[in-house]
Amino acid sequence: MSRRGWALFVAMSVIWGVPYLLIKVAVGDFSPVVLVFLRCVVGAALLLPWTVARGRLGTALRQHWRALLLFTVLEMTMPWLLLSWAEQSLSSSLTGLLVAGVPFVAALTARLAGDEDRLSPARVLGMVIGVVGIAALLGLDVGGAQLTAIAAVALVVVGYATAPMVISRRLPDVPGVTASAFALVVTAVGYAPFAVPQLGQAADAPANAWLSVVALGVVCTAVALALFFDLIREVGPQRALVITFVNPAVAVVLGVLLLDEPFTLGLAIGLPLVLVGCVLATRRSPERTAASELADVDAVVP
Repeated sequence: MSRRGWALFVAMSVIWGVPYLLIKVAVGDFSPVVLVFLRCVVGAALLLPWTVARGRLGTALRQHWRALLLFTVLEMTMPWLLLSWAEQSLSSSLTGLLVAGVPFVAALTARLAGDEDRLSPARVLGMVIGVVGIAALLGLDVGGAQLTAIAAVALVVVGYATAPMVISRRLPDVPGVTASAFALVVTAVGYAPFAVPQLGQAADAPANAWLSVVALGVVCTAVALALFFDLIREVGPQRALVITFVNPAVAVVLGVLLLDEPFTLGLAIGLPLVLVGCVLATRRSPERTAASELADVDAVVP
């Protein structure tokens, strides 16, 4: 992976390690549909003017509106609502651990779709080590969890695993900001009839809940989506999704540093395993030739 790829990978690992905590805070005062609506409105307010100013939205809609709608449903409309609903009964740690299954589903989907980038033994081993590390890091407590909530997160995993393939295969010439702005607007409009009537009650929410919503919209949505598209185009959809191994680890580290949570044995053992797993899982397959690498670059340049 190039230096730029690693920089994007680290940035996304940190940025998308935060939403589980923010969502958990926000759903205590906002319903899931209001939370998703507000998150999308904030994100769209930042990305849509940029997209309109660059004059690319009209062209993207004319040529790729079907693929853009598919991406919207898989990446935002379905998973964000399900994730917010699930975190009403699941801990943020367990939710993050379940979402760490995204690379496995992405690898399986890519193989079924005929992806030529073979999963080498080293990459498979890396993903296995990553999951073992997360299990040690966070623990797995499903005793009080509802099966329906776990099933909802499973659907989130499917959406997150397949959305990057839509980007790389059907939207290679659409700028990430354009696709993100479209998805945010469509999702906000779709949920508006259900969320707007509840905004009066949401206005009484405490400051920490509103700050969580703003942070979700600005950092974890607008900024993160723009960076995520760059990451996918830099390293490919499967390797981009390996950030889901690091995201739960980041959440725990932030808890230790900022919230004085204990540095447990699970953290001491699990975090190194997660990092080693990510290094192995993001390695290029050894048999890939220079020609195939060049073809990958050509395919993803906007």
